[in-house]
Amino acid sequence: MNDRPGPRAASGKIQVLIVDDSAAVRSALSDIIASAPDLEVMGVASDPYVAVQRMQTHLPDVIFLDIEMPRMDGLTFLRKIMSQRPIPVVICSTLTEEGSQTFMRALEAGAVEVIAKPKVASAEALAEARMRICDVARAAAHARIGTRRRILPPVRVEEKLTADAILPAASPRRATQIDAEPMVAIGASTGGTEALASVLRALPRECPPIAIVQHMPEGFTAAFARRMDGLCAITVREAAHGDMLAPGLALIAPGNHHLLIERVGRHYRVAVRDGPPVSRHRPSVDVLFRSAAQAAGANALGVIMTGMGDDGARGMLEMRQVGANTIAQDEASCTVFGMPKEAIARGGVERTVGLSAIAAEISKFQRKMKEGRAS
Repeated sequence: MNDRPGPRAASGKIQVLIVDDSAAVRSALSDIIASAPDLEVMGVASDPYVAVQRMQTHLPDVIFLDIEMPRMDGLTFLRKIMSQRPIPVVICSTLTEEGSQTFMRALEAGAVEVIAKPKVASAEALAEARMRICDVARAAAHARIGTRRRILPPVRVEEKLTADAILPAASPRRATQIDAEPMVAIGASTGGTEALASVLRALPRECPPIAIVQHMPEGFTAAFARRMDGLCAITVREAAHGDMLAPGLALIAPGNHHLLIERVGRHYRVAVRDGPPVSRHRPSVDVLFRSAAQAAGANALGVIMTGMGDDGARGMLEMRQVGANTIAQDEASCTVFGMPKEAIARGGVERTVGLSAIAAEISKFQRKMKEGRAS
């Protein structure tokens, strides 16, 4: 593979290569990507061998890759790419329960994101698929992959709904008056699955209750939770409506649904809700953080991790305004420093820490809360 100048040098657009054995999917993805003024399809390929031919003249900024293809499967091709010339790869496939472990292996092999193939059942579904696919392409293009450094167009700011669409804002004064147990709310996106694995694996069994929003599609979060549960000392589950948060338990928002925290006496339960995308995501970190601010106030710790865009930035500021502790993953350890950077810029972050220090920060928060209650 030769890293020769490609058409992006002339067009200034992010170049995308689509690798899928379905002509219909190649066409649908091409139409969606071409609809964004900052994205461009540099080529399509029916299998990895054709993709290699396309990449002989120039390399794409992002590859959208199917898993099941003739001649060579996508996972094998992904591993070859990452061993020879790392390029951001987005797995775009039909997500099924049976295939979920394959997608986990793809993330472990270096894929930056997993998304579902576009559904065109309705105009609304197509619009959401277009938004998600274009946003993922931008995020992947800016991902830190190996030693890869490219000058890319700035991320376009597009209209988006705020957390008001799901949960009305509350006054900081009212939200602060809370007597409740400590809890942790974590938000992540691009690069977050492996980053979360690092954090959750390092937590002791007696950690405070944790609620997590990781941007990922429906049908995938359950497999991710099971994988984490098998690797961690704590219990990890996909959240179900009405689940109680408890020490030593982490609940992950189900794909395509928002996750909110509700107070029950001095404890918490989660609510799983439908609704429009907030900050262009469902689940949304802003929704989780706002609900944590209202339910837990100063008894909460907010953690914002790697990801593109600004989801979580407003909600983290609301958490800090009610006295919650807030930390952000630092730039050096982020795959994409978008979400933490935006949260810092809005004033919602107390301090930044490296990925390897986040679990220790959660334990430190727990000790601080215990000492405060004892005094």
